[in-house]
Amino acid sequence: MSESIESPKSKLEEAQNKVIGAIAETMDLYGVTPAAANLYATMYFKDQMTLDEMRTELDMSKPSMSTSVRKLQDIAMVKKTFTRGSRKHTYVAEKDFFRSFMAFYCQMWEREVKMNLDAIEEAQEDFINVIKDPNSTQDIVAEAKKYYDQLQESKTYYYWLNDLVESIRSGKIFEFLPKDEANK
Repeated sequence: MSESIESPKSKLEEAQNKVIGAIAETMDLYGVTPAAANLYATMYFKDQMTLDEMRTELDMSKPSMSTSVRKLQDIAMVKKTFTRGSRKHTYVAEKDFFRSFMAFYCQMWEREVKMNLDAIEEAQEDFINVIKDPNSTQDIVAEAKKYYDQLQESKTYYYWLNDLVESIRSGKIFEFLPKDEANK
């Protein structure tokens, strides 16, 4: 290749590598391994990739690559696609950061809400039983009431978080925080 073609090509790759590095560095926020982060970041600039292409491009072991692809699929960062005429599976990276943010964080927040509200409901039932127990001393009853009330107050956060998830999933949040604001 001539110098005039190689220079722009190397500049293109250098620019891509800057973004790949930044994406890979911050993917820990999504709970993925550095290998999965690097895979996603590399796939971000590809139309689609087969498992063999991923292994070759990133020099990953087959188990590590398979685990990484599965994790990225679980958090909706990568989708398996069908290519007519090919027997190999191909995969595409989610390129819409809004969509990947919404899918990942909504899933995590819904999990947090469900787990904690379930635990709070069970604990509050236990506190009520302690309060009603004729064998409970006044100090124990006072402590149970205090913890019951503390948990009741914490529900406000979980209901708010649930509303936040719903506003994100419905797109209503963009009425308050429009997507195009960053371009101003």
